[in-house]
Amino acid sequence: MNIDSFVNSVDAFIGDYFSLSIPDIHVTDIIEILIIAVFFYEVMSWIKNTRAWMLFRGILIILLLFFVAAIFQMNTILWLGEKLLNAGVIAGVVVFQPELRHALEQLGRRDFLQRLRFFRFLNHSKSRRFSDRTVEEIVRAVYDMGKVRTGALIVIEREVGLEEYIRTGIVLDSKVSEQLLLNIFEKNTPLHDGAIVVRGDRIVAATCYLPLTDNMELSKDLGTRHRAAVGISEVSDALVIVVSEETGQVAIAQESRIIRNVSRDGLTEILQHVQNEEVPVAGR
Repeated sequence: MNIDSFVNSVDAFIGDYFSLSIPDIHVTDIIEILIIAVFFYEVMSWIKNTRAWMLFRGILIILLLFFVAAIFQMNTILWLGEKLLNAGVIAGVVVFQPELRHALEQLGRRDFLQRLRFFRFLNHSKSRRFSDRTVEEIVRAVYDMGKVRTGALIVIEREVGLEEYIRTGIVLDSKVSEQLLLNIFEKNTPLHDGAIVVRGDRIVAATCYLPLTDNMELSKDLGTRHRAAVGISEVSDALVIVVSEETGQVAIAQESRIIRNVSRDGLTEILQHVQNEEVPVAGR
């Protein structure tokens, strides 16, 4: 018995015994309902996890006001609401522009087709993102800086290009090495302030300025360096390594989240995971 037959049987049973009738439901209707439910769940989750939540609550209060006005036939308020509706849609797009941009970027990065093995075979090479030597140099430098509490911010580029942030810094195009990383982040040196961007086995630029996150759920004891790490992870798929100047602890930021007090082995494992990701043929 298929789903349509089952639904028809239930409909007939209810009609015979309860004098009720329900509309015909087909498989496509169920799929459509599931798609809409997932869509609304994703939208509400997105709103809840961004500053758009407070704005959304404000909009709900205004809608409630107009609902009350409709009940009590407050024609002046309803007339104003009707006139402001078109302008409100445009204003909403302007107000929510950063959140909408972030949501679309996240949707674009999910790359559903690339999850299929056939498309991955067509669009990816088997080359590594960077070498084992680069992993070793970064790990050694990071924990050497942590021992002496030298602050550092290292952004490792992945699929999403970081050119707009690279342009804010000083171009280096130098091979990744422990000695160079230690020199860059040494206190009171010209290049220590800001972040470096690593692409493949090379340090592309230093003293780069990154966007700060607006996430109010982050711990209050996290400083500007950590907030910048989360900020760039919100607008890109980059892996960001942070060395705290106050505690010497190592943290990583990725996909809008930050993990603190990462061990040497943990950082090595994360870097190796990024290293072995399949790299787009046209990406490098």
